[in-house]
Amino acid sequence: MNNASTASAPSVHFSASTSSASTPAPASVPAAAGVLPSLPIGGYAEVGGRRIFVHRAGDAAGPAVVFLPGASAIGLDYFGLQQRVAGFATAVVYDRAGTGFSDDAPLPRSGEAVVTELHEVLASQGIESPYVLVAHSLGGAFAHRFAQLFPDDVAGLVWVDAFHRDWDAFLPVEAGLAAGEELAPSAEQLEQALPLMRDMIAAMFADYPEAVRDAVVDYHVSRRWITAGIAERGQMVSLAEELHTGPQVPDVPVIALTPVGVDPAQQSLMSEEVMQAVHDGKVRLDAALVASVSNGEQRILSDTNHSQIIVDRADAVVQAVRDVIDRAGR
Repeated sequence: MNNASTASAPSVHFSASTSSASTPAPASVPAAAGVLPSLPIGGYAEVGGRRIFVHRAGDAAGPAVVFLPGASAIGLDYFGLQQRVAGFATAVVYDRAGTGFSDDAPLPRSGEAVVTELHEVLASQGIESPYVLVAHSLGGAFAHRFAQLFPDDVAGLVWVDAFHRDWDAFLPVEAGLAAGEELAPSAEQLEQALPLMRDMIAAMFADYPEAVRDAVVDYHVSRRWITAGIAERGQMVSLAEELHTGPQVPDVPVIALTPVGVDPAQQSLMSEEVMQAVHDGKVRLDAALVASVSNGEQRILSDTNHSQIIVDRADAVVQAVRDVIDRAGR
């Protein structure tokens, strides 16, 4: 499911295996690209004059679990995970402004703007802190920034092959953050891949309720998916710089899931040697992350990749959430 993939920087959630020339995103891409898709489930929080999509499931005691999507992803991509987690915790999915089912916003946005919005969304829904943040891909930047600005509101972190501010210190330059921005597919290339994308997303979420699946598929073949994804993928360097202005993640339980399976899109963009260096760097990067806290653990998954992990290793993600909640309660 990493099918809009650029090299290997952890910002892309979907990739349509389109090799790409250098096509950097403009400084500000209006996310508005037509009428918002129909809302299949959940509702809206009113924050800063915008409607922000949010869906809550489960009502168990203990910290609520909040899923932070990757670039090109939306909250309902994690609906299957949410439903499983809702069996033992309150589970929340949402869409950042300018993406998914939320109202428009100029993109890209600073990490501070994104996480302040999320903090207000959770408060408006009466979802009390502290939270376990489940961050996938670019969502890691926002989880880290949330923890920097609201450290007392974070009970634990589940890192699902997520963005890290020190990415460039561990990864080869060919797979660095700047390279990821430069090699990102253009709008034209993504448009050409939309028929493939429709089939892929429909198959991936075949088990979803029909209304949810259809809405998710329609979003992922929309103009808005293209423009929002390009804008968010163009901010990796600036987000890393923003995160370096604040502290490391707080000393809370952290489980990092590190997939090292081959991603076909990445395979088409880099040599075998570079790909191995990427995998080795990701393993060392996540190891450093979990070593920075007193209750951290890394779980390396050899049978999945960056995008597919939330579907074909949903069991591993759900178990990590369960374990972090348990450790946070000790």
